[in-house]
Amino acid sequence: MSGADSPEILAAYDAVRSDKDETNWLLISYAAATGDALKLTATGTGGLEELTTKLDDSQAQYAYVRVEYANDTESKRVKFVLVIWIGEGTKVMRKARVSIESGAVKKALGHHSIQVDARDKGDLDEKDIVARLRKAGGADYNGGRG
Repeated sequence: MSGADSPEILAAYDAVRSDKDETNWLLISYAAATGDALKLTATGTGGLEELTTKLDDSQAQYAYVRVEYANDTESKRVKFVLVIWIGEGTKVMRKARVSIESGAVKKALGHHSIQVDARDKGDLDEKDIVARLRKAGGADYNGGRG
């Protein structure tokens, strides 16, 4: 068992999903260089910008992020994003296993609007992600300009 459904990870997941908690992201890393054991690495309240500072270029990691954006002056939407991070320096065998091992993470962090496969911190640009969320949500109040 990978540990993706550990009490610490599930508690952080609930915090990110809660409207009453300021936590808006969590980060999961592998507990060791080999094996599939996962652990909660960090949580925070600074959104995608803060999360990207915690990503490790030598690791594969998983993140879950709450993204809020305005559709218009009257309404705000909340969506959730699953990030599968594979840093440039990640070892080949770890990269190869992420597609298999990410299944346990997807199951534990089940509710998300989109999945972002990130290899570079530029893949986590908030404007691009909000544009993808608008498309995934079906309603586009900006004529496709995100």
